[in-house]
Amino acid sequence: MFSPIEDLCEQRGMRMTGQRRIIARVLSDSEDHPDVEEVYRRASEQDSNISIATVYRTVRLFEEAGILERHEFGDGRTRYEQVPKTHHDHLINIQTRAVVEFSDKQIEELQRAIAERLGYRLVGHRLELYCVPIDAAKPNG
Repeated sequence: MFSPIEDLCEQRGMRMTGQRRIIARVLSDSEDHPDVEEVYRRASEQDSNISIATVYRTVRLFEEAGILERHEFGDGRTRYEQVPKTHHDHLINIQTRAVVEFSDKQIEELQRAIAERLGYRLVGHRLELYCVPIDAAKPNG
């Protein structure tokens, strides 16, 4: 049984080597938004012959094929996730670097309304909210 990313690669007619399959599985199994170094760490646990260069090339190939989406969440690391089936936005905890995915109908409607008010039709967007936990934001007093 193939992982979702392996299935997408097969559908696009990509040649899938054993190492590409491992990288595809690592990315499919990721519940976070790993950077290339983290993908490499996880993949090399399964195959110690995988090089960081192979991971970089494979991630770039998957991104160019529209399988992966690139994110830069302000920490200097480029992170990846499978292109989502449904739109979602991201909330990033700047203390822990945790990323929470969310969808909000009101936000989506507001963005569309703003674009229309300014004379445009919205065709896509990304929303990233940077935050700290409420308890951490309270001043000592």
